[in-house]
Amino acid sequence: MFTTPHTRRVVAGLAAAGAVVLALTGCAGGAGGDDAPVSEITVVAANSPWVEGVKTLATKYKDETGITVNIEAYGNEQLNDNYKVKLNASSSDFDVMAFQVQDVMREFSRNGWLADMTDYVSSDAAWNWEDFQPAARDAVQLDGTVYGVPVMTERQIVYYRTDLLEAAGIPVPETLDELESAVAALNKPDAGVYGIAMRGSRVPLVTQLSSFLYSYGADFQDADGNASIDTPEAVEAIQLYGDLLSKYGPPGATNMGWVEASALFAQGKAAFYIDADSQAYTFLDSSKSSVVDTVGFAQFPAGPAGSHFYNIVSQTVGINEFSTKKDAAWDFIKWVTNEENTTWLLANETVPGARQSAWADDAAVASFPAGLVDIVRNVADHGVGHDRPRLEQVAAAREIVGGPVITAIEGGDVAGAAASANSQFQDLLDSEK
Repeated sequence: MFTTPHTRRVVAGLAAAGAVVLALTGCAGGAGGDDAPVSEITVVAANSPWVEGVKTLATKYKDETGITVNIEAYGNEQLNDNYKVKLNASSSDFDVMAFQVQDVMREFSRNGWLADMTDYVSSDAAWNWEDFQPAARDAVQLDGTVYGVPVMTERQIVYYRTDLLEAAGIPVPETLDELESAVAALNKPDAGVYGIAMRGSRVPLVTQLSSFLYSYGADFQDADGNASIDTPEAVEAIQLYGDLLSKYGPPGATNMGWVEASALFAQGKAAFYIDADSQAYTFLDSSKSSVVDTVGFAQFPAGPAGSHFYNIVSQTVGINEFSTKKDAAWDFIKWVTNEENTTWLLANETVPGARQSAWADDAAVASFPAGLVDIVRNVADHGVGHDRPRLEQVAAAREIVGGPVITAIEGGDVAGAAASANSQFQDLLDSEK
């Protein structure tokens, strides 16, 4: 998630305040295509740069349609608790609902809380559903049913120290083999610089393992949805992830999440850092980073199966199944996610939307680091729409899947650990059938 300094301050203030409600009032008017004229709709979402931008756009929407847009913004945990209370009661208090795809979409769709948007997204050729990144479109679907429109995305990338690579005459790695060689060459702990920093804590590391799996031709689950973390390709990917941290990473790696690992890179204590591109501006903020002038950005390196990295939807907008204003809700979603407004959000609020046309607009991406823009523009053939196991009990699955990586970091039997974890993961999958 990219943010300007102004937006970060605003979002931080919103999060500290808890729930924030903005009501853009006005005279009744307009119609959303439902049985009765619609004078207002309510949008519920997590605090984010997208919400900040939508507050401005909602005023424009009211001017154009006469429809008032009420926006309720919450912290993520409070948001999901609020949804569960209201949707369990079949509440129609809100119409448009933003949610985190990989955390709640399966649960919410099974409970019948999300409206089927398949016909909506295909109903207007000019709006152009095909303009959204393929991985993002895939991420908001289950069994062919579309449950939302992606409005924010993020990818796994490589951060690197340009000064260290240049001094050593090492080119930016394009393959995982080249990455390992570069990490090994630049690992100088006696000089206070480790070859690489990554998440090594059991649960947080799972999302970052994903791109290693994909680039080895593996995944958490196979095409039939069965556990597949014990395949030869998966074991190789897990072994590499563990080797990078055990041989060239900082001490105590198994206790590190993104906060600790990114801090090392920001302090200039690691040559490479691999994680989400949503952290880019941390390294470009001189108040938080000592590598502002020496940080580079690169696409995730190719493994035996090529370069395949997660391109996930960090926020999507859907429609409350219990809303009495579904068509009006769709009209607003269609309007706020059209090419013009997606491009405006990218340019003015640095909201990393999913429309390929917006990222192709040079003026819109002028405030983004060029290296990041190149990665996103090249994402179509490389992006994978998930970064963790795909099931409702995703937290339990991450606890299981992270185990073999810990074994790899600690120098144990990775194949044996993967086989054991695969059996446990399959049991968890079977429990949801």
